[in-house]
Amino acid sequence: MADPTQPTPANTNTLEPKPAAALTEEAKQTFVVGAAAGSEPHVEDAAIRPFQFRASDQDLADLKRRILATRWPDKETVGDDSQGVQLATMQKLADYWANQYDWRKIEARLNSFPNFITEIDGLDIHFIHVRSKHENALPIIVTHGWPGSIVEQLKIIEPLTDPTAFGGSADDAFDVVIPSMPGYGFSARPTGPGWNPPRIAQAWLTLMKRLGYARFTAQGGDWGALITEILGAMAPPELIAVHTNMASTAPPEVFDALRSGEAPPPDLGKDEAWAYERLEQFFTHGLAYANQMGQRPQTLYGIADSPIGLAAWFLDHDQFSYRMIARVFDGETEGLTRDDVLDNITITWLTNTGISGARLYWEALPRTSSGFGIEKNNIHFFEPIGVRAPMAVSAFPEELNQAPRSWAERAYSNLIHYNRLPKGGHFAAFEQPGYLVDELRTAFRSLRR
Repeated sequence: MADPTQPTPANTNTLEPKPAAALTEEAKQTFVVGAAAGSEPHVEDAAIRPFQFRASDQDLADLKRRILATRWPDKETVGDDSQGVQLATMQKLADYWANQYDWRKIEARLNSFPNFITEIDGLDIHFIHVRSKHENALPIIVTHGWPGSIVEQLKIIEPLTDPTAFGGSADDAFDVVIPSMPGYGFSARPTGPGWNPPRIAQAWLTLMKRLGYARFTAQGGDWGALITEILGAMAPPELIAVHTNMASTAPPEVFDALRSGEAPPPDLGKDEAWAYERLEQFFTHGLAYANQMGQRPQTLYGIADSPIGLAAWFLDHDQFSYRMIARVFDGETEGLTRDDVLDNITITWLTNTGISGARLYWEALPRTSSGFGIEKNNIHFFEPIGVRAPMAVSAFPEELNQAPRSWAERAYSNLIHYNRLPKGGHFAAFEQPGYLVDELRTAFRSLRR
């Protein structure tokens, strides 16, 4: 079977974004919500424009210069990672980034897929769209998270769209849509507030309908998980089911105990007690980055000015992911490679989207979308939001929320699939694409027609 983690680019041509086509009559009737009072409403261009990206040689040379000019801090004063991303790991990363890493490889890989831009709600949204050659392929929109980009999902595209080449049957085929979230990668950076998770979910519905899909599924992890579950709570008629690898399942009594700092509920089963322990660890020691971005994202000038600053910020997402990445730069074989890690960081550096992506945490505060954000140092990612669509859950053993089956059955009124995987962590599509592909094939098989 072909290895989905080692694809061969089909086309390395690079182009600048094409200008928008003339407005169609349908597009002329589409207006952006929220135009200022007394102003002319903005006419939204519903055209879908081909897009490819090529970083300039000057930008790549500047990146290398900045890496080599890094002013390093002292080594941490402890022998573990309790003070954050360790100096030895970052110096190994910097040496590889400056002297061996080749951005052009992932650039060619990105451009080998059909890329597009379309305006939705006043903002240019980038997305990859790959149609399967098989009839009756099931459409799916897959959403990345933070610190992430569309690079996370590249390994699952071909196994989903061409299953017969990757151990599946034609009946397993998907049409795959992978958008860049607003302010991330090749999507435009919002110039005003308001692009919160519910608005993104609504934009994804617009995108899928614009692509001609009368029925589709959705999948996501991290922020993509929350956006996908919001779609499931909206439950538009076009959406037939959703899947997540980071489920929001923690019951109210668990959140009450976590917020109060009291002992866990006394009647937790073995799996539930382990899940509680993991959540307590994250809320106690793992929220520093979320608190900063949720409260003061603009202050993070260092991640816009220093590539090593950006890389360290990205590596410090969660303890398990960081330790896996540290082992990678120590030469061990893991779900991710050194190139994988740097591909994801470099796309953010080249598009200058470190701070615009960070603002999503600020947007998710209750001030802009009550119930989907940070409050009293707790992220509501793991709290059920009332998904009504058929729901599928894949629980990876090193995910932040372990999502025991009992919690999933309680959180989702229409749970159509649940499985606990033997390996993998927070970035499932990136780390364990084979497992995730199998999960999506299995989870949605009964919904095909």
